[in-house]
Amino acid sequence: QQKMAELQELENTGGESILGDNTLDSSRLAGNRLNLDVYPDGCRQFLELFERQKAKVLQVEFLRLNCNEDLIGSTLSILPDLRSLKSLVLKGGHARDEFGACQRGSLASLPQDFGDLTCLTHLDLSFNSFCMLPDCVVKLPSLSVLLVCYNSMHGLPEDIGCLRKLTSFSAMKNHLRCLPQDIGKLVALKTLNLSENSLESVPEEIGNLHNCTELDLSGNLLTGIPTSLANLRSLRQLHLHSNLLVTVPASLASLPNLSRLDLQNNRLRSIPLEIESSPFVHLRGNLLGEPEMKIVKTCNVTVSLYISSFTVTPEGCKVFLACGVQFYFPPGAAISLVTIHFQKLAPDPRWVKLKHHDVVLSEVMELRPHGIEFQQDVQIWMPFASPRTLREREVIVQTFSGQDWTDLRTQVEWRGRPKRVACCSVPHFSWFLVISRLVENKCRVPQGGTLLFSSVDPNIKVIFPPGVTKEIRRVKLQVGSYDLDSRASPLLYLSQNSSEDFLRPVKIQLPLPPGVTGLTLDRSRLHLLHGDLHAHTWNDISDQVVLEITHLYALFEVTHFSWYWLYYTTKTYVGDIARKVYEKLRMYQVNFIALQRKKDPEQVLLQCILKHKVDPVLKKLHDRYRGPEPSDIVEMFEGEQFFAAFERGIDVDADRPDCVDGRISFIFYSHLKNVKEIYVTSEVDRKGQAVKGQVSFYRGAVPENIPEDATKRRKGPDSHWLATLPIKLPKLKSHGSEQPSLQNGFSFPPLNLGNAETGYLTQANLLSIAGRIGSDWQTIGLNLGMTYQQIQEDLNRQILDMLFSWAQQNMHTHNCIGKLISAMKESRRQDIADEIQTIIDLGREKYRESIRRVGLDQDSTPGTSLALYKCL
Repeated sequence: QQKMAELQELENTGGESILGDNTLDSSRLAGNRLNLDVYPDGCRQFLELFERQKAKVLQVEFLRLNCNEDLIGSTLSILPDLRSLKSLVLKGGHARDEFGACQRGSLASLPQDFGDLTCLTHLDLSFNSFCMLPDCVVKLPSLSVLLVCYNSMHGLPEDIGCLRKLTSFSAMKNHLRCLPQDIGKLVALKTLNLSENSLESVPEEIGNLHNCTELDLSGNLLTGIPTSLANLRSLRQLHLHSNLLVTVPASLASLPNLSRLDLQNNRLRSIPLEIESSPFVHLRGNLLGEPEMKIVKTCNVTVSLYISSFTVTPEGCKVFLACGVQFYFPPGAAISLVTIHFQKLAPDPRWVKLKHHDVVLSEVMELRPHGIEFQQDVQIWMPFASPRTLREREVIVQTFSGQDWTDLRTQVEWRGRPKRVACCSVPHFSWFLVISRLVENKCRVPQGGTLLFSSVDPNIKVIFPPGVTKEIRRVKLQVGSYDLDSRASPLLYLSQNSSEDFLRPVKIQLPLPPGVTGLTLDRSRLHLLHGDLHAHTWNDISDQVVLEITHLYALFEVTHFSWYWLYYTTKTYVGDIARKVYEKLRMYQVNFIALQRKKDPEQVLLQCILKHKVDPVLKKLHDRYRGPEPSDIVEMFEGEQFFAAFERGIDVDADRPDCVDGRISFIFYSHLKNVKEIYVTSEVDRKGQAVKGQVSFYRGAVPENIPEDATKRRKGPDSHWLATLPIKLPKLKSHGSEQPSLQNGFSFPPLNLGNAETGYLTQANLLSIAGRIGSDWQTIGLNLGMTYQQIQEDLNRQILDMLFSWAQQNMHTHNCIGKLISAMKESRRQDIADEIQTIIDLGREKYRESIRRVGLDQDSTPGTSLALYKCL
């Protein structure tokens, strides 16, 4: 974590580091997956990674990139070389405009040799600027999933039927006007989504998709559907809502597996009895049984003060205004002739009062005479101007009574792309306005507690524990959008119907800002902001709450509700928030723990923990470790050095680079774990008795710029001592746990595992490691690649024999030490893996020192270096 924090610092300051590059590569390139769409500069990182580790990148099978970046064009030229690719996601929508809407990516074409990706089975090109599906996509022989949603395509290739293995295809939210006949050749297709387009007809060949289970043609301009749909015997769901259908074939009712037929919001005046009587058919929003209505079209309204009118009769009518507003007066709504006057007005802030984060989407429509009562509710459709309806917002029609604005129950409908209208029903006329508001999620909080999460982002949760309140409270949650460039989490607003604080803390979970994970997070840059609605200010409350950071989320507890926001600053940010953090000296209260592994008491875990985290840390370690109670609370400065020294017959059992004069060195950072695992030994003969020792913690150098008043308490005879905790090594048994040795009747020829350039593991090193493997030896043997039969044959030799047997077989194998380290990690013995790495690092350093002593520089050939090493 410390390396990742340093790397983040280097990225922000423009610095370079070989170690940082390697750390970055390993954190981004996880096996055969490369997910770079979560980073604002993912394409740049891909190009740099390809330059440094081309061989590894060429083996990537799963790749995700952000198409809102300028470098996406340069990146595309490399993608055809990744012949192992199985899944490729090239999506836009990672940036937002001034309205908070997702911006489409700049991708409008693909290189011709893109069709050479013969292993590609999954391709996602959504939220881009394609006008046509590239021809190279049709040449992908293994493609089974194709997503091209939210583009600007007007048609599909005539030879799209070449994608014979395609099982799922989605082209929703495009401008498709027609479909090629070749679409009927997609015989493997199971899911087809062509919703929210401009289709006026569907070819009869669509009835050849015999394996299709879900077909979505909703939100188009279809006036009819082909009778061949009755051939889709596998079809389970058919979505035809929000079209212009006036009739549907009765044969649809005979589909044997059909469980949902959605025909809502069409122009159906009659429907076959077989379909109408089916329980899976949805017909709401049609004109079934209604008489033909008189349609009146008024003149165009071009200016806000232009006044016009129309007349409504008791027979009812539909009215279409040139400005896009529509009315439906059912028969009997008016008892006599009524002249309705209308005008459009600009929304004046002096009388149009908005709540926080409300957005006006239309002009004000005034309908007179005000307050006229209709015998039946009149339906009004009002178009609204917005780039697109955001997922985190809802559209609402408001009406003005002369004193205040009230919300009307509103539905959003499509009237042909790209127009959207807000529909509501009213009993009388006044002023009407369309706004958008953050989606509200509400719940009742009883004494037993409950859970509330956002429907906009389910990762945002509010957990109410039992006993949080005595009386039932009503709570409201809203989530706002954010700018990706600001590195901020979604804006969270919480409110309740009571002015009193909760009796117990309420836990809130927020996702970390984009591009930030628990591994790359620098805690000093993460700030929790609290908004005061009355004072219209934001305060940094990071020091007032306990922030628990996981890989993807931040959790904290509060007792009162308001606005909350996670903000991640950069070094160049010099606002008030950053100054508070960078200029304020931090002192922390901590505890020390010293725990011994239950299976191997010689393995000791030492950790310096913030006092509020002691209990959860001990709870996680309880199953594997045991030890004394934590130390008393002491105070530590950020960046302060301290040491751990083993005393009373116990010593460190390895040559560690962080061991100075027998003491293990630490540097305290509040955002890191400050933990190390140490192997200890004792010179006392443990065959007859246990060794009761201890570990003591001492202060080291005091950080610079510490005020003089704060350093006064560090003076005196005990100023460097912090805490002492007992350590006990049990006596050795006469069998079982006794350390194996080369004198037990086993004889192996001398070996050196590894090579001169990378370092060796000797017999002595393997002997030391074997003494600590314990009951995990069989698992480690399997992870080393040994067969189960080999392990059973060597059972009598146990651990030592297994290690030396494997070493003899692999001493000349490339990267044998790396395989040994990986086996330890896979066996959950990170401690032994760290010890092996330390031995190798020390050996490599000694080798380099010997080279320097004889005067060879870095340009010496490997052969010369190896020969010299053997001579030495």
